[in-house]
Amino acid sequence: MTLVSTDWLNDNLNRVKIIDASWHLVKNRNAAEEYKKEHIKNAIFFDLDKNSNQKKNLAHGHFLPKIDSHEKSISEMGILNSDRIIIYCNSDLISSCRIWFQFIYFGHNPKLVSVLNGGMKKWKLEGKKVTNLKTKTIPSKYKAKENKNMIKVKSQIEENIVKKEFTVLDARSRNRFLGLEHEPRPGIKSGSIEGSKSLPLSDIVNRKDNTFFDKKKLKKIFNLKGINNSKIVMSCGSSVSAASLALAYYLINDDYMPKIYLGSWTEYGKK
Repeated sequence: MTLVSTDWLNDNLNRVKIIDASWHLVKNRNAAEEYKKEHIKNAIFFDLDKNSNQKKNLAHGHFLPKIDSHEKSISEMGILNSDRIIIYCNSDLISSCRIWFQFIYFGHNPKLVSVLNGGMKKWKLEGKKVTNLKTKTIPSKYKAKENKNMIKVKSQIEENIVKKEFTVLDARSRNRFLGLEHEPRPGIKSGSIEGSKSLPLSDIVNRKDNTFFDKKKLKKIFNLKGINNSKIVMSCGSSVSAASLALAYYLINDDYMPKIYLGSWTEYGKK
């Protein structure tokens, strides 16, 4: 199951490894502090910023870490290669999907990695229990293996503008995509990648509880954009919400292996 329900997780809290992958673009929210105040029982906090490769010339990007850094971080969390992992977040960008992508990229069995549909928002709306107790972990020896075909780099995006071998789908808001709205990060111009298409994250989720629309509705949404094959690469601001598009399309297309342009517009639109 790529998505699990809140009821399912509530019934299996002690049978899985739970990760809080909350991350916020807005500066007035601190995901780590929010986690300390309340989280789902047994959850371990995953710091996206610290578990990314922060390039000096692109401080706001979320490139994947080096494989040894990923192994070290996941081992410190006490996660085994054989563990069933459930990832949730308390973010409007549904950052849990980005960590789902990261685990699959580094070789965790896709059948053993799931996202909590609706995340903390739905969990709390339903009155399910949260805690502030620190989760105890026992370090493990996690081993990773990269699936490098799951990512695209800037040069490949530039080549594709001419070759048109795949479609780039952008998860940012339409106004940001159209260049009608300033980018939230400094030093980034407005606009979008030539030839790319817009499919805002807000179009594929129910904002009342942050759940993904059902498969039938998702198929209709993607079809209306002319997205009906596996040659799709997701993009956004810094590869966070792009992963939500990747997960949604993965749900409805059995031939699709999630692919993301990690630099996304933060790299491509750098002034």
